[in-house]
Amino acid sequence: MTDVLAILLKITVMIFMAGSLLELGLRVNLTGALAGLRDVRFVTLSLLWAFVLCPALAYALTLIFPLTPSFAMGLILLSLAPCAPLLPMLADKARADLDYAATFMLLASAATVVYMPVMVPLLVKGLSVSAWTITKPMLALVLIPLLIGLAIQFRRRSAAIWIQPLLKRLTGVDTLLMVALVIIIYGKGFISSIGSWAIGAQVVFFFAVTAASYALGFGMPRNQKSVISLGICTRNVGAAMAPLLVATGVEKDTVVMVTLGIPMMFVASLTAARVFGARAGAASNRVEAHK
Repeated sequence: MTDVLAILLKITVMIFMAGSLLELGLRVNLTGALAGLRDVRFVTLSLLWAFVLCPALAYALTLIFPLTPSFAMGLILLSLAPCAPLLPMLADKARADLDYAATFMLLASAATVVYMPVMVPLLVKGLSVSAWTITKPMLALVLIPLLIGLAIQFRRRSAAIWIQPLLKRLTGVDTLLMVALVIIIYGKGFISSIGSWAIGAQVVFFFAVTAASYALGFGMPRNQKSVISLGICTRNVGAAMAPLLVATGVEKDTVVMVTLGIPMMFVASLTAARVFGARAGAASNRVEAHK
């Protein structure tokens, strides 16, 4: 029975990844997103935080906290996969620049496909998987669905508008099923993690990267700093799970650590979005008062 549930979980993870990226391609404001790619400062800081500083912090935390090798592996995998599909919703709540949110999502999705196959074998010790083995699911479940969605939107805008809400509902149902399977299979692991340093390490990771990426925005407008911070705070758990789908001998605690990032991400990102939104509202009120 456990083997059947594990197979179902892999299927739901693959549907979640492909569905989320296809849906992103169907709805993203491509003109605004491409315009943001010409902003050198935004692109540089996004890549720096997403693919250098986040993994560096996670690696440092594995040295500071007495984590088991399995938990440490899960934290590193999470750090290598920035930006969840819920970024636009959070950016709207934070009164951030939605075009730049689209830019960040495209940038993170494309870069993750190249970055993870290179970095996982280097940083994730004990995971028996090659770069090409990781590349295959990243191409099939991230890059190709994204390109298909963009192509449909570019060539058949009316079809994209019709398909996107249906796909969003399908992906939503799949996400609920995926979470249910995770709880059924790894529920005991979640409970046992309470007595470990796993939760503490994740709390420090999520709130540190959220606060630091915003504070060190180096003169960027508030609504762009919010995008980077929220994009860094959210994690593409499906992409973080991808290497575990194709590796052999994966410990349960590694999957527990990765999936533990889901509630942690929601708490940190929703808190940050409310704070950023309140700050943006207060700044807007001060401007109006001076008119």
